[in-house]
Amino acid sequence: MTNNILEIKNLHVSIKDEEETKIIKGLNLELELGTITALMGPNGSGKSTLANVLMGNPQYLVTEGEILFNGKNILDLSPDERARLGIFMSFQYPTEVEGVTISNFLRTAYKDLKDETISVIHFKELLDRKLKLLRMPENFSTRYLNKGFSGGEKKKSEILQMSILNPKLAILDETDSGLDIDALKSVADGINALKQDNPDMTILIITHYKRILEFIKPDKISIIMKGKVVLEGKKEIVDHLEEKGYSWVEEE
Repeated sequence: MTNNILEIKNLHVSIKDEEETKIIKGLNLELELGTITALMGPNGSGKSTLANVLMGNPQYLVTEGEILFNGKNILDLSPDERARLGIFMSFQYPTEVEGVTISNFLRTAYKDLKDETISVIHFKELLDRKLKLLRMPENFSTRYLNKGFSGGEKKKSEILQMSILNPKLAILDETDSGLDIDALKSVADGINALKQDNPDMTILIITHYKRILEFIKPDKISIIMKGKVVLEGKKEIVDHLEEKGYSWVEEE
């Protein structure tokens, strides 16, 4: 018997106020506890829409189907309620916030999500431990949130957030977007270190390209096209995609 943390059943999604604009059309997907799944697909296939729907973005309307998280249907829950359950999402384009340090932002987020107080000293100990785990300099946390960050630094900032908040399910939406090979490897190293530190964490990597999968080894690869998961398998799927493109999946 599988131990699924996430089950998506016959999901149909439209843009809110444009119900005729259907983006996801009968999607089914299961994520097993403690695994890494790569969700791949061409532009416009519904990858990022799915990520936003999982997080409860009100711009989208679920017209049919279920999203079960640990057996509970979460469709009626707000984004913050989903976050409290342990769902985390990184963004393609993180917002810059001047005047708020990463450290202060993370401590506030930690207190809100965990519903517990943590002293400045104890939080600094936690933060320093995570910075060391991710091989990030101590002064990184004193910078303003994403202000003046390179693409790689923004992604690493989100991996640090992920390590502090310690979600049950982490959704990484095109984490590899716009990164050069060195930045990509650095971000991937951080994700691998975090996963090794917390084996029960489930990760959904949403990507268009195979580059990040050269550094992070998924347990399963799911291909989404035209709003549905049409193929699942192991690394050989990526090899076929690299050779033949997504048209190969349509032919299959």
